[in-house]
Amino acid sequence: MTHVLGIAGWSGAGKTTLLEKLIPALVARGLRVSTIKHAHHSFDVDKPGKDSHRHRVAGASEVLISSAQRFALMHELRGAPEPSLADLLARLSPIDLVLVEGFKREGHAKIEVWRQCVGKPLLQPDDPAIIAVACDAEPLHLTAPRLDVDDVAGIADFILAWCASAAGQAGFVAGVKLGAAD
Repeated sequence: MTHVLGIAGWSGAGKTTLLEKLIPALVARGLRVSTIKHAHHSFDVDKPGKDSHRHRVAGASEVLISSAQRFALMHELRGAPEPSLADLLARLSPIDLVLVEGFKREGHAKIEVWRQCVGKPLLQPDDPAIIAVACDAEPLHLTAPRLDVDDVAGIADFILAWCASAAGQAGFVAGVKLGAAD
């Protein structure tokens, strides 16, 4: 069973920083983790002058570039609508957990990252899909569990418990006992 959990929050709250720490903590607990990152702007993973870029510029709809270490598929939308989160999830290989950065308005379960210094309101009161708030201060009107944004092990344990609960398993996810040491 693949679990999908978003890491949501305003720009500058530390979503990517948390994910950089959280991914190895979850992998160390035995989970296979993938991520989907939504970009709010035009981006390119390819470089002008490279053969793959030349193929795309020439009109190829998809370019798959492969080596002994990894492969990447670039799909040109060429005016087609942006794929939904569900469309993107369907393209991933089977995995234990997909962490989604961005797509904060989608209905999947999310942990909100909130920092007081950003000066933005919580998303949590208006988003019932937020299952916890990882924060650096005690925000007012919090109705979801509060997690310390700097306690990566605690957040990883929370995610494992959430996965186990969502799967209906009594304390186990992917053969890993909850609370297992790193």
